[in-house]
Amino acid sequence: MALLAALAICAPVFAAPLSVTVLKRDGTPLAGAVVSAEAESPAAAPAPAVQGIMDQVNLAFVPDVLVIPVHSTVQFPNNAPTSHQVYSFSSARSFQLPLYRGKPYPPVSFDQPGIVTMGCNIHDNMLSYIVVTSAQFFGRTGQKGEWLAPEVPPARYRLRVWHPLLNEPQDLERVVEAGAGRTPVQFRLTKALKPAPLSGRPHSWDY
Repeated sequence: MALLAALAICAPVFAAPLSVTVLKRDGTPLAGAVVSAEAESPAAAPAPAVQGIMDQVNLAFVPDVLVIPVHSTVQFPNNAPTSHQVYSFSSARSFQLPLYRGKPYPPVSFDQPGIVTMGCNIHDNMLSYIVVTSAQFFGRTGQKGEWLAPEVPPARYRLRVWHPLLNEPQDLERVVEAGAGRTPVQFRLTKALKPAPLSGRPHSWDY
């Protein structure tokens, strides 16, 4: 018995896949949704900070949605012949980069979790979002509405789902226990998506 107990204590804790599927109200997949999984018990440090890039091409931000860990930085190059004035008035991070093109300003730091809405003071049809997360695992759903974290240590995780066009009465959140085997989770919207704020452009979420 003592030997079995010792083996149990020394047994390795294996990570396992965590998959999240996000469906629209009609059951079709929702691509491009941001999914995050933050460990609650046992608690864990956020994912390491990164150096992100949000470019400006053809009067559009590229990418239209950028997901970064808290304490990361983002550079905003302008690879277009047109000058832009990038700004955000969001509570998670407000800043303004006066009119420029070509060489960008120094990177902007993002030290608080939240949704940062980006715009251009010169071109009102430019719109994008930066999602700053304190989670250990995060990403965006593919064309089948699925996001997969292949190796998640056993713990209790708070899952969050966000998309620019969500119209739900409350935040999409769920707490799950990730164990030794694959943990599949499904979210299904209760309302139709909001109309896209922009249309007919490559980065406007109208597809």
